[in-house]
Amino acid sequence: MKTTFVLLASILMTTTVIVAQPGLPDNPAQAPIDGGLGLLAVAGGAYAYKKLRGN
Repeated sequence: MKTTFVLLASILMTTTVIVAQPGLPDNPAQAPIDGGLGLLAVAGGAYAYKKLRGN
């Protein structure tokens, strides 16, 4: 009886540790958004302007 109680108590106490979720990860590395994205936006705008003016 005592062995069953000790076994049950230890199982109930360790389930919170086993099921617990890990902590939050560190801050992710930030992606640099620099002139390349700006150039793509300008090129897309110029292409759209050309297409609209062509019709």
